[in-house]
Amino acid sequence: MYIGGESVRTPNSISVRLPYDGSEVGTVFAAAQEQVDAAVAAAVKAKSIMREMTRYERAAILQRAQQKLLAMREEMAQAISSECGKPIKEARTEIDRSALTLGFSAEEAHRLAGEVVPMDASPNGKGHMGITVREPLGVIAAITPFNFPLNLAMHKIGPALAGGNTVVHKPASSTPLSALKMAHIFEESGLPKGVLNVITGPGGAVGEALVFHKDVAMITFTGSPDVGMRMRNLAGLKRVTLELGNNSAVIVEDDANVDEAASRCVAGSFAHSGQVCISVQRIFCQTKIRNQFLERFLAGARKLKIGHPLDPETDVSSLITEHEAERVESWVKEAVSAGAKLVEGGERRHATLTPTVLTDVPPQVQIFRREAFGPVVNINTYDSLDDAIERVNASEYGLQAGIYTRDLEKAFRAAQRTHVGGFMINEIPQYRVDQMPYGGVKMSGVGREGPRYAIEEMTEMKLICWKM
Repeated sequence: MYIGGESVRTPNSISVRLPYDGSEVGTVFAAAQEQVDAAVAAAVKAKSIMREMTRYERAAILQRAQQKLLAMREEMAQAISSECGKPIKEARTEIDRSALTLGFSAEEAHRLAGEVVPMDASPNGKGHMGITVREPLGVIAAITPFNFPLNLAMHKIGPALAGGNTVVHKPASSTPLSALKMAHIFEESGLPKGVLNVITGPGGAVGEALVFHKDVAMITFTGSPDVGMRMRNLAGLKRVTLELGNNSAVIVEDDANVDEAASRCVAGSFAHSGQVCISVQRIFCQTKIRNQFLERFLAGARKLKIGHPLDPETDVSSLITEHEAERVESWVKEAVSAGAKLVEGGERRHATLTPTVLTDVPPQVQIFRREAFGPVVNINTYDSLDDAIERVNASEYGLQAGIYTRDLEKAFRAAQRTHVGGFMINEIPQYRVDQMPYGGVKMSGVGREGPRYAIEEMTEMKLICWKM
């Protein structure tokens, strides 16, 4: 582990394994309460250093980390691909995005400012002046998932540092390698000891220890709804940001560019074996173009190459564990038993499941209602746009959704009526650029990420008023 600028081991070691074949790719150590306390204590000790650091100095550290990360692009991509089974070409893209996230965070460090409050707009405000300033919260606990082990970490760590906070980072137990490498990149970039600490081990025990810790000011978590809701209930008055997944839907109208919609939906359904919070899971296709869309979609899905994640030609590799692959497979079988048609895929070998396409999926089955987090897409038909919008909204999730149409009125009617945090027009719900506000409603969580928006969550507004 990385605590107070030092490498730390415990008696309990953990093997990190490549999900595709189970081969060992590294060894880390399991934190106990002692390491949690040490990490938080180091972060507390470093708080004054970060508060006194200028915006320019914080931004300069983030910029240096950005450049060092890009210089280590291939090594870091190999680490990501090895620990989470992500195809290497997608891992390289994640490095590029992580670097951009650091760059955007550096820019926000420069922009972090308050405003003048017009005190004399009130009768008894005469002779008074007021300004607001943004101040760091203190120690932020960042708990991150396996699917984007570096970029989602940078979405928490970058804005936290830009705002003058210190961080205790708990990466997913299956993907700690890139987090530990990144901590050393920050150290080489001039980040003072104790500002960033990385603790590894089982998520439940370590995560709850951070939530309960009296010196942690904020929890920022990406993961499952069950864990996120428990954290929120336990956090008390701590600031909490939660990103808890989705069941992304896209509507394809009969006036859409069907070739483009099908091509993009293939990419949005099967990237990283569907293990993306905003993966396309439900496609509602207007009845008139259903056959045309399905033909194009299946042609694209059949071109995807399944294989080892380090093979540069691989498009689809394994899920994070064989247990997860078995779960998704069982959901597919449940849907077929209930009347859905399996038109492609559904074959499992160990942790790898072939890209799977279901049609005419009943709304009560798990693969339709819940977040699959696997390479499975449901394609159903509709007659009226209002009906499609209603079916999109029937989900308990609300992170992102989208529509393909050439009709501007239809597009904005859908955008206004769909209850989600982000709505894409002529783009898949999986679309994300790292500077945009990102977060959901309903069971998809609370708060927003994206450096500009995260830094507001991670700082406190203070009013300063004086009588002239």
